[in-house]
Amino acid sequence: MKSSAILIGASSGIGLELCRQLASENYRIGIAARRKPLLDEVAASLAQICHVSEIDVARPDEVIQRFKSMMEAVAPVDFVYICAGTGHPNPDLRWELEDRTIRVNVLGFAALASTAMSYFLKQGHGHLVGITSVAAVRGSSDAPAYGATKAFESHYLESLRIRARKSGVRIWVTEIRPGFVKTAMMKAEKPFWVASPVVAARQIIAAAEARKSVAYVTARWRLVAWLMKMSPSMIYDRVA
Repeated sequence: MKSSAILIGASSGIGLELCRQLASENYRIGIAARRKPLLDEVAASLAQICHVSEIDVARPDEVIQRFKSMMEAVAPVDFVYICAGTGHPNPDLRWELEDRTIRVNVLGFAALASTAMSYFLKQGHGHLVGITSVAAVRGSSDAPAYGATKAFESHYLESLRIRARKSGVRIWVTEIRPGFVKTAMMKAEKPFWVASPVVAARQIIAAAEARKSVAYVTARWRLVAWLMKMSPSMIYDRVA
């Protein structure tokens, strides 16, 4: 039987490219995002897509039931990739931006990840891949909610990884920490080491296949993360 994967946030960016590359490897694929017309276009172009679902991660009360229905339709599910996320530069602390970031990256992400883990525990195997960010390692004065919510995602995935190990079930949890990737999400004024979605997706799939716990995309962003962690707060606060 072919491997199967569900991708949340597959209508654009990294999620869309992951979908294309997994399709090229003959995965059975289920895709979800909040923009159904874009999903339909993706599905029309790839015969490997077996299920399409409209899921708005900003509405966590609706996420769980729709995601459960999706997994039942695609079953058995080997991989779940959570690519959906949001973030905004917000130096003025506009609450509507902070609120949406928290709803998507905390409430929505946790709803998806916990539901996937529960499904894998019952199924007896599975692999959860969550896209966080290098921003998870330190806070940011320009985007407070983004860095904080990515840190939440990172810790949540770590907790689920520990849960999986304790269960003794063949479940893996991989956290992907991208640096700058050329998508609509990239809002930096002076980005560097920018990867294309094609390169990012290729490295994400490789990290998942290697069952890595944490992987940086591209790999050299591990150095940036280390420097961010090691910089004293006094210095880091001046440059962040």
